[in-house]
Amino acid sequence: MDFYLNSENSFNRLLDEYNKYGTLVIAFDFDDTVYDFHKKGRIYNDVIKLLQELKALSCYLICWTGNEDLEFVTAYLEHHKIPFDSLNENPPFRKSVSRKVYANAYLDDRAGLKQVFDELNNLLLTVKTRIL
Repeated sequence: MDFYLNSENSFNRLLDEYNKYGTLVIAFDFDDTVYDFHKKGRIYNDVIKLLQELKALSCYLICWTGNEDLEFVTAYLEHHKIPFDSLNENPPFRKSVSRKVYANAYLDDRAGLKQVFDELNNLLLTVKTRIL
């Protein structure tokens, strides 16, 4: 099996990076990850709660979206108390000319959302247990 197909290895990578830097950069998709783009009545409370807890842990959060109405995106995030530090931009401490934003983890409905969600929840539990 490829090394990072083992979820324990990818979790340990996140934990090592958090331990080294005291923070992580998390990029999250907007449409169908925190917002019901297709208007099907779907909710995203678990992902939103995770983002709030990650922000409380001093993580840098990037909303990465193809939605062109950034005013709507910003208003929605603020109204629903979804924390974010930037929209479609790298963190100021990470310079890059790539179109892909830098992140330690990506929460996206089309890219392994469940595995990353579980690993980040596990990270929160691990860090909180260590603090207590």
